[in-house]
Amino acid sequence: MKKIFIVFTFVALAVISAQAQSRQNHLMFSAGYLYERGLDATVSISHETRYHNAWEYFASYYLKYDTDENAGHITKDSFWHNYNTWWIGAAYKPCVARGRNNHGNIRAGAFVGSDMDYVIGGGTLGYEHSYALRGGYEFFFQLKEDFVIKGKDNFRTGVELGMKIPL
Repeated sequence: MKKIFIVFTFVALAVISAQAQSRQNHLMFSAGYLYERGLDATVSISHETRYHNAWEYFASYYLKYDTDENAGHITKDSFWHNYNTWWIGAAYKPCVARGRNNHGNIRAGAFVGSDMDYVIGGGTLGYEHSYALRGGYEFFFQLKEDFVIKGKDNFRTGVELGMKIPL
């Protein structure tokens, strides 16, 4: 009876740990460059479902800098006070590539926010590839395209790098 209990305990622990690794939630931080002259920072929560498919809920800040006309180069004012937007949204990320310690997802979603004067909205489409590290941490990069409605720039194409921290 004692041996059956020990075997049952080890099997139960193996099943619990396997489920915990396949459906993990992450806090994500990323930053990147968007064409033309834009910087983007994103904080999000990713809820992973079966087979590395995931839902992501995000908040982003976008900064578009420009050259100061009087100085002829980028100044502090032309960098920080040219055009700024923020938005919140959600994206679904179905897994399209699986490998050893890495996986790739298509990222499609929608957002709403403000450019400090008007309400803006839009969608996001892209590809995210994640590499598993020790302790449940992951490094990822995103190739993304944002479509903005009522914004100063309607299309934002770029790349972001980031980390996923397990919750």
